[in-house]
Amino acid sequence: MNWTGKDMDTYLLQKEYIDTLVIPLIKVEPALEKMKMSASAAEFTMLLSSMIETQFKGRMMFAPPFSYTASTGISELKTELLNSFKESPFKHIFFLTTDPAWVSSDDNGQVIWLPSIPLESMDVQLRQTILEDQLRQVLPKFTEKWASA
Repeated sequence: MNWTGKDMDTYLLQKEYIDTLVIPLIKVEPALEKMKMSASAAEFTMLLSSMIETQFKGRMMFAPPFSYTASTGISELKTELLNSFKESPFKHIFFLTTDPAWVSSDDNGQVIWLPSIPLESMDVQLRQTILEDQLRQVLPKFTEKWASA
C-alpha cells in the first residue's frame, strides 16, 4: 500500500493486518559529476519499492520517499523518522536505501541496503529480471524480522 488517499482508506479499514512501514531513502547528490549516479540510484530504489509493495500489498505501507543530501546527519535523520512514527500503529519500520552509509547506523535490522544498479540503458525484460533478482534478496530480510518479533 502506498501513502495515497485511496490506499489510506483501505489501510484504515484493515490496519490490524498492515503492521509494516517501509521508508524509501533517496540520497540526492547536487554536484554535477554525481547527479547521474544519484538519479539512477533514486530510480532503482523507487522501482524496487514498487515491486516490494506489489508483493506485500495488505501487509506493508510505503511512505513517500525521503530525500536527503550528503550533509544530512544519517543517525539524526533515522532517529527523527523513528520518533515521528513512534505513535503510529506500525510494529515494524524499515528503511530501504542504496546508500551504504546507512548500514553503519543499523543497530536493529531496520535498514535494507542494496547496491544501486543502473537500469536506464537496459531493455525492459532485462530490467524486470534484475529487479526480480533483487526482490528475491530483499524478501528474506522482511520475513526474518517478522519471524523474530
